Amino acid sequence: MKKLSDLVAMTAVEKVEGPADVEILDVTADSRKVEKGSLFICLCGAHVDGHDFVDAAVKKGAAAIVASKEISVPASVAVVYVKDTRKAMEDMVPFFFDYPTRKMRMIALTGTNGKTTTTHIAAHILHHVGYKTGVIGTIHALIGDKELPTHNTTPDVIDLDRILAQMAEEKVQYVCMEVSSHSLVLGRVAGCEFDDAVFTNLTEDHLDFHKTMDNYAHAKAILFHMVSSKGQTKKGKSAWVNMDDPYAHVMEEGVEDRTICALHTYSMVHPEADLYAHDIHFTGKSSAFKVAYRGKDYDFETKLAGRFNVYNTLGAVGAALSEGVAMDDIVDAMKDFHSVPGRFELIDEGQPFTVVVDYAHTPDGLEKILTTAEEITKGRIIVVFGCGGDRDKLKRPIMGRIAARNADIALVTSDNPRTEDPNEIVKEVAAGVEEIKKEKPSLEYEVIVDRRSAIRRAIALAKPGDIVLIAGKGHEDYQILKDRTIHFDDREEARKALKEI
Repeated sequence: MKKLSDLVAMTAVEKVEGPADVEILDVTADSRKVEKGSLFICLCGAHVDGHDFVDAAVKKGAAAIVASKEISVPASVAVVYVKDTRKAMEDMVPFFFDYPTRKMRMIALTGTNGKTTTTHIAAHILHHVGYKTGVIGTIHALIGDKELPTHNTTPDVIDLDRILAQMAEEKVQYVCMEVSSHSLVLGRVAGCEFDDAVFTNLTEDHLDFHKTMDNYAHAKAILFHMVSSKGQTKKGKSAWVNMDDPYAHVMEEGVEDRTICALHTYSMVHPEADLYAHDIHFTGKSSAFKVAYRGKDYDFETKLAGRFNVYNTLGAVGAALSEGVAMDDIVDAMKDFHSVPGRFELIDEGQPFTVVVDYAHTPDGLEKILTTAEEITKGRIIVVFGCGGDRDKLKRPIMGRIAARNADIALVTSDNPRTEDPNEIVKEVAAGVEEIKKEKPSLEYEVIVDRRSAIRRAIALAKPGDIVLIAGKGHEDYQILKDRTIHFDDREEARKALKEI
């Protein structure tokens, strides 16, 4: 609970009409969630203008409105006029929730791929040594043992602070959180104080929003500005950067004050990195490798497959080390960490071939799981994949070429077509496959728009020793179509098909 006058003091205000000393019991930008005593913030989006819902908010009991346009409300309802309602929200909301990130240690993970797995590994390590942890990311938010769904990789500032405030109230000590480029640019993490920032990698994605890779990289680097900026309330800040990535220097340059934030690196290529993984061995279901740290080698054994998971492990290990966890305890913790749902998740119904479901929906993500498949199987690689609608169209033929180069059988199918025609999307993907088919006649490929049929076809084609990769949706249990969202889970469909054979 806060007085409106205290909230008003946190942002630039043009004028206030009505009772400025009214008590505010909650804050929301969704008129459907307004309750008696709420502050309703009118956000102007691409398709919806919050000012159009002021009457609805007042009827539900809003005590005050934040607006950037003239509105008419009863005299008992206060109106705070500002130039930019989104900026006002970013200023007011963290204060309303008493800046919860100042009460916990915050580990932030950013990058195109690997955020979810790295986040869960870091939380697992910290839980292993006795800390109460929270996780916020693509799949869910975890508050102790409770699970909450999330709709964005990083929720908006109101939802995020509400979750964080609940975590602080329930005595969570560490929050491991995915931080997307969108959230950094759009201010969803405004008011957050992070303690450790980890950069996984940067590959082509979200260019419909960022336009160029340089813009995308600098969006990610905002996190490193945040963790190294002046005026923070906690000490012991660190940044861990994957120095094998071409955009590592952008993140490193983002660490402006290294007296506030220590800069560290990890690598599988450069022995001079602070953490260096080498002597790596893979099986279909595990990895073993050494990590050089401060002049000593440590033997790691994990139940994670693939080179990309070694990188994910290194990023999480770095954050844990910066938080004072002993390397021997980290090594011990990693022995019983299992894969994250939808991230190179093995689907086993006793079949004589391997089936894997993975969230890979970018060119780099697809290439990584295909490379991992080459490392762990002697049979054929069968891949089912597609591209989402209303997203970066440039990557569609690129993903087609990657699948064609690295697989023996490629099945192009629908992903989340959204408002686009799935037939047109698969044509653009298949164009890339056709390019490689000309120079690789051994390649078999089919276009099967219906995703369920494509999964069934892949499993029907598999022989003993093969690997079937179902890429793109991972943990998702839905498919977004033009006029509706339907239940659809790649893991369920794979199991059904396997049981039939």
